[in-house]
Amino acid sequence: MHTTEDIQQLQQKIVAFEPVIENLKNALQQKIVGQHAMIDRLLIGLLCQGHILLEGVPGLAKTLTIRTLAEALRLKFSRIQFTPDLMPADVVGTMIYNQQKAEFYIRKGPIFTNLLLADEINRAPAKVQSALLEAMQERQVTIGDTSYKLEEPFLVLATQNPLEQEGTYPLPEAQQDRFMLKVIVSYPERTEELRILKDSLLLSKNEPIAPVAGKEEIEHARNLCRAVYLDDQIARYILDIVSASRNPELVKLPQLKPLIAYGASPRATINLAHAARALAMLRQRAYVVPDDVISLAPDILRHRIGLTYEAEAEGKDVEYIIAQILKMVPAP
Repeated sequence: MHTTEDIQQLQQKIVAFEPVIENLKNALQQKIVGQHAMIDRLLIGLLCQGHILLEGVPGLAKTLTIRTLAEALRLKFSRIQFTPDLMPADVVGTMIYNQQKAEFYIRKGPIFTNLLLADEINRAPAKVQSALLEAMQERQVTIGDTSYKLEEPFLVLATQNPLEQEGTYPLPEAQQDRFMLKVIVSYPERTEELRILKDSLLLSKNEPIAPVAGKEEIEHARNLCRAVYLDDQIARYILDIVSASRNPELVKLPQLKPLIAYGASPRATINLAHAARALAMLRQRAYVVPDDVISLAPDILRHRIGLTYEAEAEGKDVEYIIAQILKMVPAP
């Protein structure tokens, strides 16, 4: 039970920790222009131990942002380019036979890292996707007869190209559900793109940035995030939003029922609560307000709601469904 005094003490701790967050954002902005929403979502994933699915066309600094985040936090970074001929062993590792010693030894794959960029995850077959997603869920990898725990923090950031669909293997719904957030990465503003152009001409932009924090600060931030107060009214508000994605008639939206094939799972409810606490902390608050939930609901729900053929025929996408639900569910 949180008392007013507890919340005030936590507020002071969050404010005291704010310079670390600001230093981290400033470090990222040395190389990244704009993309503030993506950066906030990456930090939310880091605080909540939640994996992120990034959707956007190539060239929007997704790889650069994640690599820079790893540099700023002194974390290990790996990138896997998913292709149709990729094998599970290329991701998790395999056992190699040493003829001289007549014994097997383990060659660990690129998944043994802190920040893993799974580039164009829908280019690889289901078996490879499953190998990665199992590691995401269990946070361990089994090679031969031995299981290896993955080092914390461990965060998978998978990308999808929304334009090219030939030769792809779309993620099944159950696998998409394991991603905490699905973030749409958009084009930069005109002024931002002009700055990107000018920065590309500077050799200094290719130099690595100095680390501003490490694993101790990440763990401290996670402990603060877990302590952020979420009132019962906010919890019920989150539940109402997720429930409306399954039964829209409960919030006077019967017209949406024929458009929804399936609604969000209970994992959406849990993830929305955790993500809202992280966003509240990033906004220097020790408690969650409805706006935190509203800001993150699209990222939590867009990959968890299935549409019918009727929705496609009417030109209604998942963003429309979410917007209607947020409009009709009363905030506390």
